[in-house]
Amino acid sequence: MTTATLIFPNQLFEDNPAISDDAEVFLVEEHLFFNQYKFHKQKLKLHRASMKFYEHFLTEKNTKVNYIEAKDSKSDIRNLIPHLISREYKKIKFCDVADNWLEKRIRSHEEAIEIEAFETPLFISSKEDVTSYLESRKKFRHNEFYIRQRKELGILIENGEEPVGGKWSFDSENRERYPKGQAPPGIEFPQENSWTEEADRYVENNFKDNYGSLVSEFIYPATFRESRKWLDQFLEQRFAQFGDFEDAIVADEKILNHSVLTPILNVGLITPDEVIKTTLKFADKNDVPINSLEGFIRQIVGWREFIRGIYEVAGTKERTTNFWKFKHKIPESFWTAETGIEPIDTTIKKVLDTGYCHHIERLMILGNFMLLCEFDPDEVYRWFMELFVDSYDWVMVPNVYGMSQFADGGLMSTKPYISGSNYINKMSDHSKGDWQKTWDGLFWRFMDQHRDFFESNPRLGMLLGTLNRMDPDKRATHMKNAEKYLQRIRKGEAI
Repeated sequence: MTTATLIFPNQLFEDNPAISDDAEVFLVEEHLFFNQYKFHKQKLKLHRASMKFYEHFLTEKNTKVNYIEAKDSKSDIRNLIPHLISREYKKIKFCDVADNWLEKRIRSHEEAIEIEAFETPLFISSKEDVTSYLESRKKFRHNEFYIRQRKELGILIENGEEPVGGKWSFDSENRERYPKGQAPPGIEFPQENSWTEEADRYVENNFKDNYGSLVSEFIYPATFRESRKWLDQFLEQRFAQFGDFEDAIVADEKILNHSVLTPILNVGLITPDEVIKTTLKFADKNDVPINSLEGFIRQIVGWREFIRGIYEVAGTKERTTNFWKFKHKIPESFWTAETGIEPIDTTIKKVLDTGYCHHIERLMILGNFMLLCEFDPDEVYRWFMELFVDSYDWVMVPNVYGMSQFADGGLMSTKPYISGSNYINKMSDHSKGDWQKTWDGLFWRFMDQHRDFFESNPRLGMLLGTLNRMDPDKRATHMKNAEKYLQRIRKGEAI
């Protein structure tokens, strides 16, 4: 054969359009997915286990598979393609990689070998459809995009182009605090199998110094069957109250009513198309509250596709913009959960344990606090890339530089997502304590330091009025608490 099909860790599709009888498959533990950073051990375990399962799946279908491990120099695409050329391969095929670095490295060989790219099943909408829509806009607003998606895909639409339930979003109904004393639904996690057990040994042997732990229970599916079972379990056990508690935070719980589908969606073990079809079919047969149904659909056909589109059309601009001009390094205490801020440390411990916490914990606890600490957005990007099981370049560039750190200056959001400790108390059961003095001090210091920006933002300008009317002694105490904490973390001290 003179044609090679390249398959990367995020392309484990049951029906892979790049695979054909006339091509030899190369399943690659590519450098950007295994070695670029000190990725969480749970993430690498998921990659290894799911890829070895996929190798077995393809082999069972009589497809010849060349498996390239991360320690092999050919796992770096910059070495693999020249190797293929030297072996007289004439053509390479692959699904769109949804990664700018990898795309550029592959395309750099266009003059030496024929390249054919296929649309990826990783997303519902085509790359061309999403990018052509977003390219015509100076600012990116999710609500407009989401409504268009619903209409284009015909999802939750009635009477022509009207939204089911009378409005496009029920987000305002999805902000309930988790009831005190209510236990979250029980969850049956996938059982360990030969692939996950082998992945344990592989990760410990080759990535023993990476972040995270393999000691805790592995909670992620690594096969097609397990992935479908995981989705079904969510729909049957957690879906009904997903909407109500979508933004809720419980200190000692990780999943609550969330689906935790992104780890398997982002590697291709289940596709968003299958998720949506299965979900709508389930909703047709069951009494699912509209705020849960719409809220979940919005995450899949709205936010996920929106983030991918922004990455494609403006990712480079976002990652090279530093609106606040912050340059401070993230201290080691943010990797070891020793920041001295209870909600931060509790959340980081969850992440170190599993590589996961839900989106509000990411945005309004971790991202919020990191912005108040004035960390370099490149540092924040790396931190999220290293510690989260579902982190990929297309995910983290818009979410970190845009949503979380507002480093793009408002390209995709109208305001930075910052708050004082009151929001944390309102949405969570985190214990009150001295950490609030630090958090509130950092919040009011941030407002004071960036007065010009907040005065020009009608959604946030009123907060400056609160600061201006604040008792001088109280204000001075806030500033003192903030400076004391910043000085300590900038010296790298654990608190």
